[in-house]
Amino acid sequence: MTNSDLTSLSAIVNRQTRSISPENFDGAPGGGGRATEGTGADCARDLGPGWKISPSVDVKAGETFDLARIDGPGRITHIWITTHTDNWRTLVLRAYWDGADEPAVEVPYGDFFCNGWGVFSQVNSIPIAANPHGGFNSYWPMPFRTGARLTIENTSVVDVRVYYQVTYELGGDPEGQGYFHAQWRRSNPLEELTPHVLVEGVEGSGQYVGSYIAWGVNSNGWWGEGEIKFYLDDDEKYPTICGTGTEDYFGGAWNFDIPGKGYTEFSTPYLGMPQVIKPDGLYVSQQRFGMYRWHIPDPIRFATRLRVDIQALGWRNGWRYLPLRDDIASTAIFYLDRPTARRPKSPSADDMEVHLGTAPVPDLGSTPPRAPR
Repeated sequence: MTNSDLTSLSAIVNRQTRSISPENFDGAPGGGGRATEGTGADCARDLGPGWKISPSVDVKAGETFDLARIDGPGRITHIWITTHTDNWRTLVLRAYWDGADEPAVEVPYGDFFCNGWGVFSQVNSIPIAANPHGGFNSYWPMPFRTGARLTIENTSVVDVRVYYQVTYELGGDPEGQGYFHAQWRRSNPLEELTPHVLVEGVEGSGQYVGSYIAWGVNSNGWWGEGEIKFYLDDDEKYPTICGTGTEDYFGGAWNFDIPGKGYTEFSTPYLGMPQVIKPDGLYVSQQRFGMYRWHIPDPIRFATRLRVDIQALGWRNGWRYLPLRDDIASTAIFYLDRPTARRPKSPSADDMEVHLGTAPVPDLGSTPPRAPR
């Protein structure tokens, strides 16, 4: 929070705060805690209404559930949500603004909250906080003019229990406010001599405000020598903004390596590498990383078009760069003057799948089966 944010807290404004959760599905005034049935009804059988009757929902396998439907104008100010770690790459979070048929947000649940590998990592940043053990929070402001719809799709073959709360404001002047967008892309593996694309084909005026990358390394050696490039407006072959290296863009230096300690996790208000997953000598054979960079004090503004990509480079003999073919999954966040934008195809369960578990154990008679991780 900045000083200006603290100062604005004292201002009296003509807005009303509402909240949608399984205890108040439509956010109605005085509508909370009235449930008579729900996932907690049996636990509250001795207590009656008002005692945590409906704290969560069960999203059926293959179905999409509406987390929130809001009539505007207004602005979502906070999202809190949690579910089991097994579901972080099988659920897809979407947001639609002003009655649009196409989502502005379409991101795997875990990746949206900087936890793309299905293994918990604490994140201490301004817009995203991931707290033990899987309490996910978003403070990205999400304004809308006539309405908002948030959904979650369960692409798995099992039902999923989800706890959530969406807090928002009704009222206010939406003029001059951009629509919140988040897009997910994965290169697995990255094509030969081809940068990984975070955003392409976006038309309109706005600002790019954040990147999260779940980066899986498929070879030995250092992997983050590649540059990130921002192609703005009339840029074609060459970008207006060109970084100097992957660890540089995410706020680190010299391979994120503290001598004697190796790769070192860090999480700050605007940038970090909160996750380092190391090989375990058995089934987890590759290194995996989670990194974020929020352009909040330094938004990257564009007037007509936007494209963003990043290279994957290591080193080979003779101090030559080695193009890599890593597993790179990115979440790109931007505000745009329109509620829809060109986006990639919707991710499937296979597109999102993460291989981080144990191998299945054969039935050897007396050997009990091992529970999946």
